[in-house]
Amino acid sequence: MVWNQQGRSGERVIVMKKLSVTVLTAFIAAGFAVMPAQAKEGKIETGIYVDDVDISGMTESGAGEAIEAYVATFGDAQITLHVPEAGEITASAADLGLKWGNREILEEAANFGRDGDILQCYKELRDLEYKNKVYRVSFDFDKNKIRALVEENAGQYDQEAVNASLKKTEDGFEVTEGQTGRVVDRDGTTERVYEYLTGEWTGGDCDLDMEVETQEPQGRAEDLEKVKDVLGTFTTSFSTSGGARSANVANGCRLLSGITLYPGDEISTLETITPFSEENGYYMAASYLNGQVVDSLGGGICQVSTTLYNAVLQAELEVTERYNHSMIVTYVDPSADAAIAESSGKDFKFKNNLDYPVYIDGYTTPEKQITFTIYGLETRDSGREVLYESEVLERTVPDTEVIYTDASLPVGYCSVQSAHIGYKARLWKIVKENGEEVSREQVNSSSYMKAPRSATVGVATEDPGAYNAIMAAVASGSVDQVKAVSGAYRGGDPGQIQAAAAAAQQAAAEKAAADQAAAEQAAAEQAAAEQAAAEQAAQQQPEAPPPAE
Repeated sequence: MVWNQQGRSGERVIVMKKLSVTVLTAFIAAGFAVMPAQAKEGKIETGIYVDDVDISGMTESGAGEAIEAYVATFGDAQITLHVPEAGEITASAADLGLKWGNREILEEAANFGRDGDILQCYKELRDLEYKNKVYRVSFDFDKNKIRALVEENAGQYDQEAVNASLKKTEDGFEVTEGQTGRVVDRDGTTERVYEYLTGEWTGGDCDLDMEVETQEPQGRAEDLEKVKDVLGTFTTSFSTSGGARSANVANGCRLLSGITLYPGDEISTLETITPFSEENGYYMAASYLNGQVVDSLGGGICQVSTTLYNAVLQAELEVTERYNHSMIVTYVDPSADAAIAESSGKDFKFKNNLDYPVYIDGYTTPEKQITFTIYGLETRDSGREVLYESEVLERTVPDTEVIYTDASLPVGYCSVQSAHIGYKARLWKIVKENGEEVSREQVNSSSYMKAPRSATVGVATEDPGAYNAIMAAVASGSVDQVKAVSGAYRGGDPGQIQAAAAAAQQAAAEKAAADQAAAEQAAAEQAAAEQAAAEQAAQQQPEAPPPAE
């Protein structure tokens, strides 16, 4: 019957399929029972390559060495990094830390035809008889070495933007156009080179452009051309200064002159005029240090910063940092000074808080005057007037003199420093409009230490008489006596020496007697005070109650 034939026919097909699978399984089992020699010896199957390197029959470690050697052959390839229109940096791939990147392929190659189920392994080995298995090497590099190459060489190609600037001439101001700058992006270039070498590089010489950032200069000619008005100006005199201090004032003025500040720019006076060195035009001159007047390179430079400070106040620019001197100065009123000191970090800083550029002009004259003028665009009302007023809150006069002896200096040497009065003061800003005061605000406050008149005197001598005379002068506590004895021995006139020595001896005796009398008076006053206190305490004691009857 048809139905029976169809049924049997179907059964026959099923039986044949089962038989085929059974035979195939038996065949595979038989094949794997006789394992290839490479597998038994732990060697890689025949027909396996890494790129062009035949690693057939190699052990895993041997194949690894062969691949390492293959990767190393690319080490001489030249990697060139370009800065457009500027230059280039070249290094070999080995210099940049070339190494084998995908080491996991070695384990895959060693396990090819052995890792997985029986059917998969059988298929891999059968395919290998007809077609080689090829793994592709990927490269890796040392990012730190790439970064080092870039950072060590990029600086020569950096070009700072040059802002448009002004120059004051006899006829007004001259505008100089700015120049666009460029800066090599160290991080961006490092990442770009690393990504290319590890992702796209094929092993040959190659050229890459470095990442470069463009810096646009500040300033437009139309803005700079508006800088014509005097916003603030101030002058001080250094007529009593010697040659070295005068030279320092002129040098500091020169270094601060000719600067254009754009809106938001801040300037540090200390950074602009340092270092204080002979190479930078400075000389040894007097300056303040811990309440003493000492010689230092750049002595007198604070008069430069102080003069500029007052010009800045007049221009109403924003002062961001200012310090007063340790002791009072004579060329401005109390609290109108601005000290700078490299050793203590004192600085004078200010910012252009206006909407337009400003220009700093400074100069000194043969009459020993220094002037700073701030130029800009005047936007303040014509009836506005700004004044600054110094207010002294406290004045302390030194009531002693100090004498220092120096055994390294000969008798006859004497250096005297004047006394400095101590002050506490503050500075007021007063604004008037059309002659009427409309505001008054405190700008700063300052405290200046007092310093007594002092003398440093030499006492080195082999003459007992001279030593006794100078020590008697020292004992007198009088700078004038020390000056007189030192001057007499320096002059060498016997009569003057004898007179000065006698005067010093008498002054020392009088001081000793005065000190003794003062001590006795102080002791008596102390005893009297103690007696009075005891009597007052006795009077305040309550009377004892009468005895009880």
